[in-house]
Amino acid sequence: MFFQLLEDEFIFPDPRLAEADGLLAVGGDLSVERLLNAYSNGIFPWFSEDDPILWYAPHERCVIYPEKIKISKSMKKILSTESFTITVDQAFESIILNCAKTPRKGQDGTWITNEMQQAYINLHQKGYAHSIEVWLNETLVGGS
Repeated sequence: MFFQLLEDEFIFPDPRLAEADGLLAVGGDLSVERLLNAYSNGIFPWFSEDDPILWYAPHERCVIYPEKIKISKSMKKILSTESFTITVDQAFESIILNCAKTPRKGQDGTWITNEMQQAYINLHQKGYAHSIEVWLNETLVGGS
């Protein structure tokens, strides 16, 4: 069972009540207050353009352990050339736009809708969302 969020309250149901696929709630808005409350409770919005806002709290999460990441020999060689420059928070809007425009195999469109882009930009402007950029010869070539 999933829950309908009230427009004027920023509370969420207990994430343990999410459906098997993680769907917890529908509705609400993407205000800074609601997003901060959601993310601090392991809940995130995920929806397509023209759909209602869907909120997910998956029971299982992907965990990446930095010490277990294996870097290939070819990538180590590229990194050793020091051709790339890494910056923080220098091109947030470009990163979010490029993430939204990047095609993904087996997927139509993106969950990073125009509404989500603006929500993340708002979070960034308030100091809550950050970007890491990768540059090659002053050209933005990657980031997160």
